Amino acid sequence: MSIWIIFKLLGSLALLMFGMKSMSEALQKMAGPQLRHVLGAMTTNRFTGMLTGMLVTASVQSSTATTVMTVSFVNAGLLTLAQAISVIMGANIGTTLTAWIMSAGMSFDITSAVYPAFFLGIILIYLKKYRYIGDFLFGLSFLLLGLGTLRMTGTEMHLGENQALLDFFASFDPDSFLTTLIFLFLGGIMTFCVQSSAAVMAITMILCSSGALPIYQGIALVMGENIGTTVTSNLAALSANTQARRAALAHMFFNVFGVVWILFVFRPFVDAVCGMVGYDVEMVKGSVSTSVFLANAAKLSFVLAAFHTCFNVVNTFILIWFIPQIERFVCWVIKPKKVDEEEDFRLHFITSGIMKTPELSVLEAQKEIQHFSERMQRMFGMVRELLNLSSSESNKKDNKAGDFNKLYSRIEKYEGISDNMELEIAKYLDSVSDAHLSDDTKAKIRAMLREISELESIGDACFNMARTISRKYNTKADHFVEKQYEHIHQMMELTDQSLTQMNKLMIGRKESFDVNRTFNIEHEINNYRNQLKAQNINDINNHEYTYGVGTIYMDLINECEKLGDYVVNVVEARMGLR
Repeated sequence: MSIWIIFKLLGSLALLMFGMKSMSEALQKMAGPQLRHVLGAMTTNRFTGMLTGMLVTASVQSSTATTVMTVSFVNAGLLTLAQAISVIMGANIGTTLTAWIMSAGMSFDITSAVYPAFFLGIILIYLKKYRYIGDFLFGLSFLLLGLGTLRMTGTEMHLGENQALLDFFASFDPDSFLTTLIFLFLGGIMTFCVQSSAAVMAITMILCSSGALPIYQGIALVMGENIGTTVTSNLAALSANTQARRAALAHMFFNVFGVVWILFVFRPFVDAVCGMVGYDVEMVKGSVSTSVFLANAAKLSFVLAAFHTCFNVVNTFILIWFIPQIERFVCWVIKPKKVDEEEDFRLHFITSGIMKTPELSVLEAQKEIQHFSERMQRMFGMVRELLNLSSSESNKKDNKAGDFNKLYSRIEKYEGISDNMELEIAKYLDSVSDAHLSDDTKAKIRAMLREISELESIGDACFNMARTISRKYNTKADHFVEKQYEHIHQMMELTDQSLTQMNKLMIGRKESFDVNRTFNIEHEINNYRNQLKAQNINDINNHEYTYGVGTIYMDLINECEKLGDYVVNVVEARMGLR
């Protein structure tokens, strides 16, 4: 076998995989936000969830993309794990469309048709307005060109006449159950190694269509691909959170269960699919004319695609009734990590292992920022609690002093967490921004970088207040008078209201958010700060408290006002106002 033919085979496989990736990314750029809304809205029960997963995956040509979106929604509380399992089942059906596209590419010479598509694609890319359609055309053209080249290379290799290859496959007993298991295992290993079930499916189609690989062994390879692709997602989810690992395990359980039951009815099921497509299983080379044999062999790629679809449809029909039981099983197998998440810095939604497109990465970053925002409000709640612990003489006793120091340490730890979160999210967004992004996504990334910077400033403001309170507590300074406590509590209440409004925006959709409420609270904070500033000077002059106490008091008031400014900056960034 010529070295050039091997390179041609590897190059066409690379072209096929690149085409699939480009096509999927372009489709997600065209319809990413709408698809996310569809996923969130159309999963009211297990059947609509299954249909949604099927349609979304067929649209974006990536079951991984659908799975990652689904897991993100589970993390955000928009979907239950049960709904996610139904969507993943649908994604398994939707992904079979890829096999049909490939079988069409294997059966017809479509390489001539791709060149006009390339030409049209480059025009659309330069028009900018339609560049995602151009990207899609390029991806589809690369996919079809890869398939066409693969088909021609397979013909050039004369696999059906390669005696060594024929002897290798003939060495396996076609009627043996062990043979089916061996090829199933081979399919899983190959898929895991090349990280693409599409590439392995293409190789299987080439081998079967050339007459080198018997149909039963070819279908065993396809079954192995189903398991191999779930091993990849489970390994990727090892670094992810509990719900992501449960969703990945449910995906594996679905495919492994399907392979187990199909092994019991393997021959009858394959024969039924072959009959449906019109492929004669009994026909052997030499028993009929060459043209009749080749016409029969040409149907093999359609047999593989039909089996892939029938297998997933039947498997879904069986398991869709047992979703609650599957949910209980994966929850029993994967238990949540016993760590205090409030005290433990770790990103909840951003996972480095799972492969995803930039559009999906932005969704994960948004969820992480939402979590960051909620954490900052909790930190401010601790500052309010710290003020209460320092508010009376009785709190100076040892037992209360221990509580005060413990709470101060927690706030200090939160400040470190906020610094780490800003750096990690910024680093992640920076890596995402290296990709080819839509203008809308670029604007979102710029806004998110500003959001995390302002959220970290909120953490700094909270820690500054905690340090001021601690300094006053530990230096045995004079206490605030009663009306100072009232004013500080009132100012903190207004600040907490502004944080609540900010988190409402982070959780909800900005179209339904009333931004004027945030601006009104900010004006109220500013006016109250100015009023207290003037009153503080009068109170010091009237000897109601010392100048030192008045300075600490105004430090807390001013820090609250700064925090309110940071909140407004976050809201403006989120709303796209500046």
